[in-house]
Amino acid sequence: GPRVYDAASRAGRLGLDALNYGRRSAVEQELAESQEATALANLAFDDSGHFLLYAALTGVKVVNLETDRVARTLGRREGERFLAVALYQGVPKVDSQMMMARQKGKAAKMAEELAKGPEEDPCLFATAFKKRRFYIFSSREPTETVGGGEDGDDTGRDVFNEKPTAEEQVAVFAESKKALGQEAVLRTTLGDVHLKLYHQECPRTVENFSEHGRGGYYDGLIFHRVIKGFMIQTGDPLGDGTGGESIWGGEFEDEFHRSLRHDRPFTVSMANAGPNTNGSQFF
Repeated sequence: GPRVYDAASRAGRLGLDALNYGRRSAVEQELAESQEATALANLAFDDSGHFLLYAALTGVKVVNLETDRVARTLGRREGERFLAVALYQGVPKVDSQMMMARQKGKAAKMAEELAKGPEEDPCLFATAFKKRRFYIFSSREPTETVGGGEDGDDTGRDVFNEKPTAEEQVAVFAESKKALGQEAVLRTTLGDVHLKLYHQECPRTVENFSEHGRGGYYDGLIFHRVIKGFMIQTGDPLGDGTGGESIWGGEFEDEFHRSLRHDRPFTVSMANAGPNTNGSQFF
């Protein structure tokens, strides 16, 4: 029961570093203060009745009720705080005409796929806190033909494609037209890193980064967080991930734009401990 899961948490098996845990904890506290959002959370059983699924701080947990253990955690690497979940375990119906259209008339390839017969494709649908979309977890990776596909379409995973709200449009329109840099060079002991700055899409972020750079704020700092094959992080004068502030003397709000996506390498973003807590650190 709950006692087993609490013990696992105390034993430090959440698999989160201190910075990631702090960010998730900040979102968790914000969620706890929203009765409207917490009312959306639910539980879901699989068809066998042996597994229980529910959203938690680390992702969507799949609990084996026979052994009282967490069998799997879905969405651990995602940054969202999931709320409502629904599980589909049926066998999808195959529409041969649709498959023919998708394969552009390749009858041989379509016949080969039809001969295999329909396969079970269990999917978990989930909503997330303060997100206007739902998420799907399945056993298949999203189709991705970025620019180099047969039809040249960019069908990669679109992380941010919501239309801006009226308030967001007004905020962008009211933003000052202060001239900002378009490029920057980050000089390190292992070489130079050339950056492109999106000053129109993220003006406050670019202004903060540029002013810190020109003022020598980043001089001599170390990359205090290095995860091989994933990311590097710097910008903290204390060198441990707990310090740093913006050029305005505190924290500033998040800036998102639907044309900028963070699902591919070589993207630089502000590092923070929760929504609207940006200071000087970036990764």
